[in-house]
This record gives sequence, C-alpha cells and structure tokens, in this order.
Amino acid sequence: MKDMNPGFSRREMLARAGGGFGMLAFASMLDAAKNPFAPKVPMKVGGKAKSIIWIFTNGGPSQVDTWDYKPELAKRDGQTLEGFDPKTGFFPGSVGGLMKSPFEFKQYGESGTWCSDLFPKTAMHVDKMCFIHSCWTGSNNHSPALFMMNTGTTRMGYPCVGSWVNYGLGSESDSLPSFVVMSDPLNRGLPKGSAANWGAGFLPSVYQGTWLKPSGAPIDNLAVPASLTPQRQRAQLDLMAKLNRQSLVGSAIESELNARIESFELAYRMQTSAPEAFAIKDEPEHIQKMYGVNEKHCGHFASQCLTARRMVERGVRFIQIYSGGMENQQSWDGHKDILGNHSGFAAESDQPVAALISDLEQRGLLDQTLIVWGGEFGRLPIAQKGAQPGRDHNPHAFTVWMCGGGVKGGYHHGETDEIGFKAVIDRVSVHDLHATILAAAGLDHERLTFKFQGLDQRLTGVENPKVVKQVFA
Repeated sequence: MKDMNPGFSRREMLARAGGGFGMLAFASMLDAAKNPFAPKVPMKVGGKAKSIIWIFTNGGPSQVDTWDYKPELAKRDGQTLEGFDPKTGFFPGSVGGLMKSPFEFKQYGESGTWCSDLFPKTAMHVDKMCFIHSCWTGSNNHSPALFMMNTGTTRMGYPCVGSWVNYGLGSESDSLPSFVVMSDPLNRGLPKGSAANWGAGFLPSVYQGTWLKPSGAPIDNLAVPASLTPQRQRAQLDLMAKLNRQSLVGSAIESELNARIESFELAYRMQTSAPEAFAIKDEPEHIQKMYGVNEKHCGHFASQCLTARRMVERGVRFIQIYSGGMENQQSWDGHKDILGNHSGFAAESDQPVAALISDLEQRGLLDQTLIVWGGEFGRLPIAQKGAQPGRDHNPHAFTVWMCGGGVKGGYHHGETDEIGFKAVIDRVSVHDLHATILAAAGLDHERLTFKFQGLDQRLTGVENPKVVKQVFA
C-alpha cells in the first residue's frame, strides 16, 4: 500500500489519526487509529443508558428520614438500642436513644411507595423510580467513604465511576467533555477528598472528570482572546502536536502526551460549542420555572440540573452533581438538627430533581438516561445528642434510588431491619451497586478492565460482586 504521506512514519500517522495505542479502551474491539473519545459499542449486559446523571447527596442522607419508612422507630422512640456498638458512628460519646423521624411519611403512586414529606415533588415520580434499600459500605468516615462510593476503594488515586464509563463507552460529543462534575455553588466547598473523587487514577488522564466552576465562567479560558484569529489558533495547536510527537514518539509517556494533545483539541472545539451548551437562560421561561432557576431557595441546584439535561442532549456521557459542600452542616451530614439540615438540602434539590425527571421524559430521553441519587453512607436510627438532635454516620445501611435507563419503575429492592439500622435482605455492596450502574450502561464489570501494575484492574475489584439484575425492566 502506498504511503499516504511520505513525510510521516506509519507510527506518526496512527498517532495523528487517533491519539495513540495507549489511549484505546478495548484494544481487541477497536481499530488502533480511533480517537479515545470515539463512541464504543456497549456490551449489552443490562440496561440501555447512553448517559448517567448522578445526584450525589454529599454527607450521607438519612435513609430513615427520606425513603426507608420505619414506623417501628416511632413506637420505640427514646429507647436504648441494646448491644449497640458506640463506635459504629463517628462520635461514640454522643450516643442517644432510638429517635423517630421528625418528618411525616405517606404513600405515593400506584406502587404505594412510602416517602418523607422532604420530597413532595420528587415523590410524584415514584412509579418511575427504583429503590435499593439494602446498600452498605465499609467505612464510617467521609473521605474514605466518598472514595469508596466514587472509585470502589477507600484509598485515593483510583479511577472513579465516571472515568470507567468514559473509558468504556467513549463520548457521543466531539465538542464537550464526556464527563463533567458540578459542585456546590454556595461557597460551601468541594466534597471531602475534592478532585480525587472524579479523577482518572491509573486510567489515561483524558478520562478524568471536567469540573465546572460553580460561579463565573464554568471553564477557564473558554473565550478566545480577541487578538487570536481562528487561523492562528489552529496553526499553534498543529505546531504543538507536531513538535511533541516528534520528540516523544516511542517514549514511556506517549499515552499521556496523546491524552494532553487530545485535551488541547477538545478545548479548542469547546470554545465554540460550550458557551451555547451552558446558556440555560436561552431555555423557554416555562422550563426555567419548572426547574426553579429563579427561585432563591433552589435556583443554584436548578441551574445545575438544567445544565445536566442540556449536557445529555449534546452527548455528554456522565454528569455528576454534588448537593452539599465540605463541612458537617454544609452538607447532608446531619450530626446536629437533622430536621433543619435535611429540610434545607431537600428544599434545594427536590423541585430541580423532579423537573429533571419530567423534562427528560417529555423529551424522550429518560429511557436512555440513568439518574442515580445517593450519598456515601446512611445515618443511624439513634439520636446524636445535642440541643437539636441529629444522627451520626451509619455504614451498615443506606438507600440509593435510580430512575430511567431501563430500570423498573416503582420497584423496591432489599430491606433493612425494622429500625433501619442494618441491611438484612438482599444486601447490596458498593461494588454490587457499581456493577449494576455499569450494566445499566451496557458494560460488563468483569470485562471492563485496564492493565496496571501487572494486573487487569477493574472498578468492582475481585470480591465477586453481582449485578442486581432485578432492577432492570
């Protein structure tokens, strides 16, 4: 075959065409010349989600005050929980008696799902939602529990769920990041562990999450300087790519270099496309009103949920939105005043989340978009002593719900004990949950691997996790 360009080696041509061999997700399935962001064929193992939106309720919402109704708590309010290990939570010196929920519960939908009055608008969608009540984790401390929920391990430095999905499926957009993260915009800080929660770990860095700044321009340098013409900018990028590849072809860091070059190219395309994608004020007034964009109590979260819908429309693969910031009362971490804490964060998120479900459904996108709602652990059914009692951390039980993406609506999986302390029926580990989320996107968690330190690494580890197949319609 005649060389297409005698000025370049075959290796250089492949690098120019697709970003290099080190960036490919499934080498056995893909041609070596493809772009690392190129859409990849799902493995067809479960659901049909093309995009995932994870509403991360940072800090650990209380399952017994939200979605896991336990009338036994009201009957035993104030009683001592016999045999309770005070080290289960984080403040062993503040253990009180069993505490009934300060919120009222009632049933919604044809499924008769019990919901707290924290979520009157989201509760209207229970017949589309799938609840996993028997989740559990291995840590009662925020940072390792956040890493566990995001990366499958309690240690930092590992790839997060979004990076694995990005790696496994590529992107449907060539002008926006495939994985974006939105954090709390009210000066309450990033989640504990910060950017390590959305890092790519040992995967090529091109797959890490792109954090959108909570105020001002969402991404730095999105506007092109007036002095730089499109022709000059294109010439600069081409020259940088040529020089870098000429000096580093065959080196140990060729993969990372190609990731950086592809990031430059993506940034270049984003300068045209991203401003339009983030322009939520261009949405019709009735859509902004439905989300609550101009409402003081929820406008910030409404804007993020509406941005997420616009991202899905434009082919973004994974969107993560953090509700709540760094420190205790600045997140769902209701150590003090569980009534005030959860009331505030639920009020910020209830209308926007309900609107997101409605909006995706009316646009025909809900069936191909998986929404996940949940935090890093749950909370204890006993009181944490204080002027206004709260609840301490509980790694033994928490609820995660999903909606869309091919999951069953109005379905409840697993159970906790009669007071909501421990998951006891059909227990679901974090690795089980991750395997199920991957399956919803058509990915087999056992086959989604990456060679690192001589091992085929995977998100779900080696503890034989199981996909919760019952959640799929």
